[in-house]
Amino acid sequence: MADLYDIAIIGGGVNGCGIARDAAGRGASVVLFEQGDLAGGTSCASTKLIHGGLRYLEHYEFRLVREALTEREVVWRMAPHIVWPLRFVLPHHKGLRPAWLLRLGLFLYDHLGGRKLLPATRVLDLATDDAGKPLAPGYRKAFEYSDCWVEDSRLVVLNARDAEARGAKIHTRAKVVAANREDGCWSVTVALSDGSHSTVRAKALVNAAGPWVADVLNGVVRANSGAGVRLVQGSHIVVRRLFAHDRCYIFQNADGRIIFAIPYERDFTLIGTTDVDYKGDPRAVAASETEIGYLCAAASEYFASPVRREDVVWTYSGVRPLYDDGASKAQEATRDYVLTLDAPQGGAPLLSVFGGKITTFRRLAESAMDKLKGRLPMLDKPSWSGGAVLPGGDFPATGYEALVSSIAAEHPWIERGLLRRLVRAYGTDVRTILKGATGEADLGLRFGADLTEREVRWLVDKEWARSADDILWRRSKLGLRIGPEDKEALERFVAQCVAAAAPAVPA
Repeated sequence: MADLYDIAIIGGGVNGCGIARDAAGRGASVVLFEQGDLAGGTSCASTKLIHGGLRYLEHYEFRLVREALTEREVVWRMAPHIVWPLRFVLPHHKGLRPAWLLRLGLFLYDHLGGRKLLPATRVLDLATDDAGKPLAPGYRKAFEYSDCWVEDSRLVVLNARDAEARGAKIHTRAKVVAANREDGCWSVTVALSDGSHSTVRAKALVNAAGPWVADVLNGVVRANSGAGVRLVQGSHIVVRRLFAHDRCYIFQNADGRIIFAIPYERDFTLIGTTDVDYKGDPRAVAASETEIGYLCAAASEYFASPVRREDVVWTYSGVRPLYDDGASKAQEATRDYVLTLDAPQGGAPLLSVFGGKITTFRRLAESAMDKLKGRLPMLDKPSWSGGAVLPGGDFPATGYEALVSSIAAEHPWIERGLLRRLVRAYGTDVRTILKGATGEADLGLRFGADLTEREVRWLVDKEWARSADDILWRRSKLGLRIGPEDKEALERFVAQCVAAAAPAVPA
């Protein structure tokens, strides 16, 4: 008979992995299935911000904003290697929102969420401040406030690693194709990458499939649910660095939307995002020429030098699985999360996750525990996840530079730029990655940029990487710097590493 778990989770995005971590930490036996790579859908395609959502105040989503503002510093402390503070510059546009309204919104932003480490809002004179230099001369005043950056895909992987360390079983390239209630449990059938099938049983099933949440409801569990999902496409462009300082911009547009321009991967600027209703397979989502043109034009409204189509070096796009609240415009649809519980008398419960923001993934997981604890008594334990760091995050929130210096003293031979990148990605785990290395030769093969064999083996062995794209575009963004020949060599090497490892079969 198939093994029995307390919870089976469909979906290896930030919500699925966050739920797996929280549940495993409370003593539940957990198995998670992801049809592709961890963070392979929406969770790798965000604007990469841990933020309150300043514009959500205009839609009166005060609960969501308060929760998100509070979570900024919680998540920062959990993972100070992949989360760090940023300052955002909001130029006043005379033809759009008045200055008093911006000041009021930022006053609320400063005081709703229990801010402790992040600095407060201030007013800038763009004629004298460096933030004004890249902008068109018509902008005189700006407001500067704080939010945080996050390496979104790495946040997902670190939650999965922590869940695994607490006993959860994590399976990628494993698609749930059927789930049926049998004898008070779920019987879950999984299609594996080698074409075989496996079955597990679970006392509860969590549908955290993101853009595929409705597909799971309709095609996998065949549930009659009145809840709906609204798929909204958000696209981003990456261009060569547009300004020298390390602050970000938030620009208002005449259509009521906002876009960000954010320093990205040292040599680039990230510009996004769009909000467009999406139809079709979420796997096929891509930035359209209309969206690219929109982002170039919106940024060019503010920068002194226009952003042109030929400046774009990369684009990415994701599909947000928002709860369908009937909003007339995609940009007005709620970003709050909704959890629905299908728990018939005597039948195993099904929890489905709609919407949510990467900022509030941990609170969403706590809400999921609250929904299920009546059916799974071990979940009726105090909240714990906010006070426990993620792998590699066991150093002070403001201690990144000190950690770099400490590891540099232990390994004086390592190139400083590589070390800074490694600490940003892996935190204190860098010590384990570099263990026994006494020189560059000990890092093994090189795959372009500063990617080495030792790092690749870590990603395959510890972080479920199974392809070059997993490494170049989700575990890192080295795809911006590595050419086709190096990528092909990396693909061959990863395939060799995976083939040498024992296959993980769900049980």
